Amino acid sequence: MTSVSLGRARRSERRLAVAMISPTVLIMVLVAGFPIGYAVWLSLHEYSVQTPGLSRWAEPFGLGNYLAALGSADFWAALRTTLVFTVVSVFLELVLGMIMALIMNAFARGKAFLRAVVLVPWSVLTVVTAIMWRSIFDPSLGFVNTVLGAVGLPADTVWLGQSPHALIVMIVADVWKTAPFMALLLLAGLQGISKEVYEAASVDGSSSWQTFWRITLPLLRPAILVALIFRTLDALRIFDLPYVLTKGAYETNTLSLLSFQELQQNGIIGLGSALAVITFIVVMAVSVIYIRLMRPGQEAGR
Repeated sequence: MTSVSLGRARRSERRLAVAMISPTVLIMVLVAGFPIGYAVWLSLHEYSVQTPGLSRWAEPFGLGNYLAALGSADFWAALRTTLVFTVVSVFLELVLGMIMALIMNAFARGKAFLRAVVLVPWSVLTVVTAIMWRSIFDPSLGFVNTVLGAVGLPADTVWLGQSPHALIVMIVADVWKTAPFMALLLLAGLQGISKEVYEAASVDGSSSWQTFWRITLPLLRPAILVALIFRTLDALRIFDLPYVLTKGAYETNTLSLLSFQELQQNGIIGLGSALAVITFIVVMAVSVIYIRLMRPGQEAGR
C-alpha cells in the first residue's frame, strides 16, 4: 500500500471514529455541560427569588457574587471545615482501609464473604448513617456517654451541640461508612501484586515491615492514589452528613451545604450559584493535583 493510500485509510478511520463517538460526546455535553454552564451564567448575575424581576449583571465585570462570596466570613469558615473534614476523614479511611485490606488479603478462604460483610456500611444510605450516628451520640438515647461514664470520663457531653464535638461525630460517621470502600479498592491493588515478589523478599531475609514498606506500598501506589481521588473528591462535596446531623451549626457548615443554604433557603440564586462554581473549581483543582501525582506511577508501570 502506497503512502497516499495509507494516509487516506487513516483519515477515513478518523472520520469513522469521530462519527461514532459524536453522539456520546453530544449527550455528555448536554447532560453535564449545560447545567455547569447555566450555573456559571447564574453566578454572573444578581438574581434572587426574594426580589421579583431582579436579574442584572453582577458588577464589576460579572464577578460581584464571587467577590461577595470570597469576602464572606461564612465562606472561609465553610472552606476551613470542608478541608479539615476532608483531610482527617480521608487519612483515617486510608489507614483503616489499608489495615482491612491487608487482613482480607491474608485470608486464603472466605474472601467473598469478607467482602460482602465489609461492604455493609458502604451500602447504607448516607442519610440513614447520619441518623444512626446521631442517635448513638445522643445524650439521652445513645450509649457513647454511658460508655464514657463507665470508664470514669465525663458522661454529660452534648456531642452535636458544641464545637468541635459535632465535627468529630461527622468524621466518625463518614469514616465508618466509607473506610470499607477504601479497603476494597486497596484489596484489588494488593491482589494484583505477584506472589513471586514476596517470595523473593522472603528468601532475601526481608522482615514483614520491610516487605510492606519497600515492596507493598510502592507497588500499591497507583491503587492508593485512585482510592484517594475517589474519596477526596467525594469528601470535598460532602452535604448530607452535616445537613442531617447539625444543619451546618457548630462549625460543621461545608461548601456544598453553604451553597444549598443560599440557593434554597435564602433564595439568593446568584450568590448560591457562585458558591457552587467555587466548590466545583476546588474539586477540579484537587483532581488535577491527584492526576499529576499519578503520572509518575503510571509511567513507571509501562
